[in-house]
Amino acid sequence: MHVTIVGCGYIGLELARQLREDGHDVVGVRRSQEGLDAVKMTGARAVAADATDPDSLTVLPDTDAVVFAASSGGRGADAARAVYVEGLRNVIREYGDRTERPDRLVYTSSTGVYGDHEGDWVDESTPLDPQTEKTRVLAEAERVAHEEASEYGIDGTVVRYAGLYGPNRYRLHRYIEGPVTEGYLNMIHRDDAAGVVRFLLEADLAHDDVVLAVDDEPVDKWTFADWLADECGVDRPEKRTKAERIAAGDLSTPAKRRIETSKRCSNERLRELGYEFRFPTYREGYCAAIEGFRVE
Repeated sequence: MHVTIVGCGYIGLELARQLREDGHDVVGVRRSQEGLDAVKMTGARAVAADATDPDSLTVLPDTDAVVFAASSGGRGADAARAVYVEGLRNVIREYGDRTERPDRLVYTSSTGVYGDHEGDWVDESTPLDPQTEKTRVLAEAERVAHEEASEYGIDGTVVRYAGLYGPNRYRLHRYIEGPVTEGYLNMIHRDDAAGVVRFLLEADLAHDDVVLAVDDEPVDKWTFADWLADECGVDRPEKRTKAERIAAGDLSTPAKRRIETSKRCSNERLRELGYEFRFPTYREGYCAAIEGFRVE
Protein backbone atom coordinates (compact mmCIF):
# COMPACT_ATOMS: atom_id res chain seq x y z
CA MET A 1 0.00 0.00 0.00
CA HIS A 2 1.13 3.54 -0.74
CA VAL A 3 0.15 6.11 1.90
CA THR A 4 0.66 9.88 1.82
CA ILE A 5 0.53 11.67 5.16
CA VAL A 6 -0.21 15.39 4.79
CA GLY A 7 0.93 17.20 7.92
CA CYS A 8 3.34 14.51 9.06
CA GLY A 9 3.86 15.82 12.61
CA TYR A 10 3.44 14.33 16.06
CA ILE A 11 1.01 11.57 15.03
CA GLY A 12 2.06 11.43 11.39
CA LEU A 13 5.69 10.64 12.14
CA GLU A 14 4.71 7.71 14.36
CA LEU A 15 2.23 6.53 11.74
CA ALA A 16 4.97 6.69 9.10
CA ARG A 17 7.25 4.61 11.34
CA GLN A 18 4.59 1.98 11.90
CA LEU A 19 3.60 1.76 8.24
CA ARG A 20 7.23 1.49 7.14
CA GLU A 21 7.78 -1.31 9.66
CA ASP A 22 4.90 -3.15 8.00
CA GLY A 23 6.48 -2.73 4.58
CA HIS A 24 4.32 0.00 3.07
CA ASP A 25 5.49 2.88 0.90
CA VAL A 26 5.00 6.12 2.78
CA VAL A 27 5.35 9.79 1.88
CA GLY A 28 5.37 12.40 4.63
CA VAL A 29 4.43 15.96 3.66
CA ARG A 30 5.78 18.89 5.68
CA ARG A 31 6.52 22.57 5.06
CA SER A 32 9.80 23.17 6.91
CA GLN A 33 13.23 21.66 6.36
CA GLU A 34 13.28 20.55 9.99
CA GLY A 35 9.99 18.76 9.45
CA LEU A 36 11.23 17.12 6.27
CA ASP A 37 14.33 15.89 8.08
CA ALA A 38 12.12 14.33 10.76
CA VAL A 39 10.13 12.54 8.07
CA LYS A 40 13.28 11.08 6.56
CA MET A 41 14.30 9.66 9.93
CA THR A 42 11.21 7.43 9.90
CA GLY A 43 12.28 5.82 6.62
CA ALA A 44 9.51 7.55 4.68
CA ARG A 45 10.05 9.79 1.67
CA ALA A 46 9.79 13.49 2.49
CA VAL A 47 7.92 15.90 0.20
CA ALA A 48 7.75 19.65 0.74
CA ALA A 49 4.25 21.12 0.33
CA ASP A 50 1.72 23.22 2.22
CA ALA A 51 -1.96 22.23 2.39
CA THR A 52 -2.95 25.91 2.54
CA ASP A 53 -1.14 26.58 -0.77
CA PRO A 54 -2.96 24.71 -3.57
CA ASP A 55 -0.19 25.32 -6.11
CA SER A 56 2.33 23.51 -3.90
CA LEU A 57 0.25 20.34 -3.84
CA THR A 58 0.94 19.35 -7.43
CA VAL A 59 4.12 17.64 -6.21
CA LEU A 60 2.15 15.15 -4.13
CA PRO A 61 2.51 11.63 -5.51
CA ASP A 62 -0.37 9.45 -6.64
CA THR A 63 -1.32 7.28 -3.70
CA ASP A 64 -3.69 4.61 -2.42
CA ALA A 65 -4.64 6.49 0.74
CA VAL A 66 -4.26 10.04 2.05
CA VAL A 67 -4.06 10.77 5.75
CA PHE A 68 -4.73 14.41 6.63
CA ALA A 69 -3.06 15.00 10.01
CA ALA A 70 -2.07 18.65 9.65
CA SER A 71 -2.11 20.93 12.70
CA SER A 72 -2.95 24.61 13.03
CA GLY A 73 -0.32 24.91 15.74
CA GLY A 74 -2.67 25.68 18.60
CA ARG A 75 -3.68 29.02 17.10
CA GLY A 76 -7.19 30.46 16.88
CA ALA A 77 -10.26 29.64 14.82
CA ASP A 78 -9.13 31.52 11.68
CA ALA A 79 -5.88 29.56 11.53
CA ALA A 80 -7.78 26.35 12.20
CA ARG A 81 -10.17 27.06 9.33
CA ALA A 82 -7.29 27.78 6.96
CA VAL A 83 -5.71 24.40 7.74
CA TYR A 84 -8.53 22.00 8.64
CA VAL A 85 -11.21 23.18 6.23
CA GLU A 86 -9.49 24.99 3.36
CA GLY A 87 -6.30 22.94 3.54
CA LEU A 88 -8.24 19.68 3.58
CA ARG A 89 -10.40 20.92 0.72
CA ASN A 90 -7.27 21.79 -1.29
CA VAL A 91 -5.86 18.28 -0.83
CA ILE A 92 -9.16 16.65 -1.80
CA ARG A 93 -9.43 18.77 -4.94
CA GLU A 94 -5.82 18.12 -5.90
CA TYR A 95 -6.32 14.37 -5.78
CA GLY A 96 -9.90 14.49 -7.02
CA ASP A 97 -8.88 16.16 -10.28
CA ARG A 98 -6.40 13.40 -11.10
CA THR A 99 -6.96 10.34 -13.26
CA GLU A 100 -5.50 8.09 -10.55
CA ARG A 101 -7.33 8.95 -7.35
CA PRO A 102 -6.76 7.52 -3.88
CA ASP A 103 -9.29 4.99 -2.65
CA ARG A 104 -9.67 6.70 0.67
CA LEU A 105 -8.97 9.68 2.88
CA VAL A 106 -8.49 9.61 6.65
CA TYR A 107 -9.04 12.90 8.44
CA THR A 108 -7.92 13.22 12.07
CA SER A 109 -10.44 15.18 14.12
CA SER A 110 -11.05 15.71 17.84
CA THR A 111 -13.56 14.66 20.48
CA GLY A 112 -13.98 18.40 21.10
CA VAL A 113 -16.77 18.32 18.50
CA TYR A 114 -19.08 16.65 21.05
CA GLY A 115 -19.27 19.63 23.38
CA ASP A 116 -20.48 19.21 26.96
CA HIS A 117 -22.38 16.13 28.16
CA GLU A 118 -22.11 16.68 31.90
CA GLY A 119 -19.93 13.62 32.38
CA ASP A 120 -22.14 11.24 30.39
CA TRP A 121 -20.76 8.78 27.84
CA VAL A 122 -20.47 9.65 24.14
CA ASP A 123 -19.76 7.49 21.12
CA GLU A 124 -19.88 7.67 17.32
CA SER A 125 -23.68 7.94 17.35
CA THR A 126 -23.77 10.94 19.69
CA PRO A 127 -24.88 14.14 17.89
CA LEU A 128 -22.19 16.78 17.56
CA ASP A 129 -22.50 19.94 19.62
CA PRO A 130 -19.32 22.00 19.13
CA GLN A 131 -19.32 24.94 21.51
CA THR A 132 -16.34 27.04 20.45
CA GLU A 133 -15.37 28.60 17.14
CA LYS A 134 -12.48 26.16 16.81
CA THR A 135 -14.52 23.03 17.44
CA ARG A 136 -17.15 24.28 15.00
CA VAL A 137 -14.34 24.46 12.43
CA LEU A 138 -13.40 20.86 13.23
CA ALA A 139 -16.99 19.75 12.74
CA GLU A 140 -17.10 21.51 9.37
CA ALA A 141 -13.86 19.80 8.36
CA GLU A 142 -15.46 16.44 9.15
CA ARG A 143 -18.24 17.29 6.71
CA VAL A 144 -15.65 18.18 4.07
CA ALA A 145 -13.87 14.86 4.64
CA HIS A 146 -17.08 12.92 4.08
CA GLU A 147 -19.12 14.90 1.59
CA GLU A 148 -16.59 16.69 -0.59
CA ALA A 149 -14.27 13.69 -0.82
CA SER A 150 -17.27 11.57 -1.82
CA GLU A 151 -17.97 13.91 -4.75
CA TYR A 152 -14.67 12.70 -6.24
CA GLY A 153 -15.27 9.04 -5.44
CA ILE A 154 -12.91 9.07 -2.44
CA ASP A 155 -14.14 7.39 0.73
CA GLY A 156 -13.66 9.64 3.75
CA THR A 157 -12.96 8.29 7.23
CA VAL A 158 -12.96 10.52 10.30
CA VAL A 159 -10.91 9.49 13.34
CA ARG A 160 -11.85 11.54 16.41
CA TYR A 161 -8.94 11.67 18.83
CA ALA A 162 -9.25 12.10 22.56
CA GLY A 163 -6.45 13.96 24.36
CA LEU A 164 -3.08 13.00 22.93
CA TYR A 165 -0.14 12.20 25.18
CA GLY A 166 3.20 10.45 24.84
CA PRO A 167 6.87 11.32 24.35
CA ASN A 168 7.39 15.07 24.85
CA ARG A 169 3.70 15.47 25.73
CA TYR A 170 3.21 13.80 29.10
CA ARG A 171 2.69 17.15 30.89
CA LEU A 172 3.65 15.38 34.09
CA HIS A 173 4.36 18.46 36.18
CA ARG A 174 0.94 19.97 35.42
CA TYR A 175 -0.69 17.17 37.41
CA ILE A 176 1.80 16.43 40.17
CA GLU A 177 2.38 20.09 41.01
CA GLY A 178 -1.26 21.16 40.71
CA PRO A 179 -3.62 22.64 41.48
CA VAL A 180 -5.78 20.19 39.52
CA THR A 181 -9.28 21.19 38.41
CA GLU A 182 -12.01 18.55 38.53
CA GLY A 183 -13.31 16.87 35.38
CA TYR A 184 -12.70 13.84 33.19
CA LEU A 185 -9.64 13.00 31.12
CA ASN A 186 -10.19 11.13 27.86
CA MET A 187 -6.79 10.11 26.50
CA ILE A 188 -4.94 8.10 23.90
CA HIS A 189 -1.19 7.50 23.68
CA ARG A 190 0.58 8.75 20.56
CA ASP A 191 1.52 5.21 19.53
CA ASP A 192 -2.11 4.09 19.64
CA ALA A 193 -3.34 7.26 17.95
CA ALA A 194 -1.10 6.35 15.01
CA GLY A 195 -1.88 2.66 15.44
CA VAL A 196 -5.60 3.21 14.99
CA VAL A 197 -5.09 4.81 11.57
CA ARG A 198 -2.59 2.11 10.56
CA PHE A 199 -5.10 -0.56 11.64
CA LEU A 200 -8.01 0.97 9.70
CA LEU A 201 -5.88 1.28 6.56
CA GLU A 202 -4.38 -2.20 6.71
CA ALA A 203 -7.65 -3.91 7.62
CA ASP A 204 -9.54 -1.76 5.08
CA LEU A 205 -12.17 -0.75 7.63
CA ALA A 206 -14.45 2.20 8.38
CA HIS A 207 -14.83 3.56 4.85
CA ASP A 208 -17.15 6.59 4.87
CA ASP A 209 -17.43 6.26 8.62
CA VAL A 210 -16.39 7.76 11.98
CA VAL A 211 -14.23 6.07 14.62
CA LEU A 212 -13.65 7.44 18.10
CA ALA A 213 -10.03 6.88 19.18
CA VAL A 214 -9.71 6.80 22.96
CA ASP A 215 -8.25 4.30 25.40
CA ASP A 216 -10.15 1.94 27.69
CA GLU A 217 -10.48 4.12 30.75
CA PRO A 218 -11.56 7.76 30.86
CA VAL A 219 -10.47 8.92 34.32
CA ASP A 220 -11.40 11.58 36.84
CA LYS A 221 -8.62 14.19 36.88
CA TRP A 222 -8.29 14.14 40.67
CA THR A 223 -7.97 10.34 40.65
CA PHE A 224 -5.39 10.51 37.89
CA ALA A 225 -3.36 13.21 39.62
CA ASP A 226 -3.30 11.30 42.91
CA TRP A 227 -2.26 8.08 41.17
CA LEU A 228 0.48 9.90 39.30
CA ALA A 229 1.79 11.56 42.46
CA ASP A 230 1.84 8.24 44.29
CA GLU A 231 3.71 6.55 41.44
CA CYS A 232 6.24 9.40 41.31
CA GLY A 233 6.71 9.34 45.08
CA VAL A 234 5.61 12.95 45.70
CA ASP A 235 2.83 14.59 47.70
CA ARG A 236 -0.61 14.56 46.16
CA PRO A 237 -1.45 17.92 44.54
CA GLU A 238 -3.94 20.56 45.58
CA LYS A 239 -7.43 20.12 44.11
CA ARG A 240 -10.03 22.68 43.07
CA THR A 241 -13.55 22.50 41.74
CA LYS A 242 -14.63 23.94 38.42
CA ALA A 243 -16.46 26.72 40.24
CA GLU A 244 -13.32 27.63 42.17
CA ARG A 245 -11.22 27.72 39.00
CA ILE A 246 -13.72 29.86 37.11
CA ALA A 247 -14.15 32.19 40.08
CA ALA A 248 -10.46 33.09 39.84
CA GLY A 249 -11.48 35.24 36.85
CA ASP A 250 -8.33 34.79 34.78
CA LEU A 251 -9.66 32.45 32.10
CA SER A 252 -10.31 33.29 28.46
CA THR A 253 -13.75 32.40 27.13
CA PRO A 254 -12.48 29.29 25.26
CA ALA A 255 -10.56 28.13 28.36
CA LYS A 256 -13.67 28.57 30.51
CA ARG A 257 -15.72 26.52 28.07
CA ARG A 258 -13.10 23.76 28.08
CA ILE A 259 -13.30 23.54 31.87
CA GLU A 260 -17.10 23.46 31.76
CA THR A 261 -17.07 20.68 29.17
CA SER A 262 -17.30 17.17 30.60
CA LYS A 263 -17.81 13.80 28.91
CA ARG A 264 -16.55 10.25 28.86
CA CYS A 265 -15.64 8.82 25.46
CA SER A 266 -16.33 5.19 24.61
CA ASN A 267 -14.01 3.04 22.46
CA GLU A 268 -16.50 0.19 22.17
CA ARG A 269 -16.73 0.57 18.38
CA LEU A 270 -12.94 0.56 17.97
CA ARG A 271 -12.67 -2.55 20.13
CA GLU A 272 -15.43 -4.24 18.13
CA LEU A 273 -13.50 -3.55 14.93
CA GLY A 274 -10.61 -5.49 16.45
CA TYR A 275 -8.01 -2.90 17.43
CA GLU A 276 -5.60 -3.99 20.18
CA PHE A 277 -4.07 -1.19 22.24
CA ARG A 278 -0.39 -0.94 23.03
CA PHE A 279 -1.34 1.21 26.00
CA PRO A 280 -4.89 0.30 27.07
CA THR A 281 -4.96 2.84 29.93
CA TYR A 282 -2.94 5.68 31.39
CA ARG A 283 -1.31 3.20 33.80
CA GLU A 284 0.60 1.56 30.97
CA GLY A 285 0.98 4.75 28.95
CA TYR A 286 2.65 6.79 31.68
CA CYS A 287 5.23 4.19 32.74
CA ALA A 288 8.03 5.78 30.71
CA ALA A 289 7.25 9.26 32.02
CA ILE A 290 7.18 8.06 35.63
CA GLU A 291 10.48 6.20 35.24
CA GLY A 292 12.02 9.32 33.74
CA PHE A 293 10.76 11.43 36.64
CA ARG A 294 12.19 9.02 39.18
CA VAL A 295 15.60 9.10 37.46
CA GLU A 296 15.59 12.91 37.51
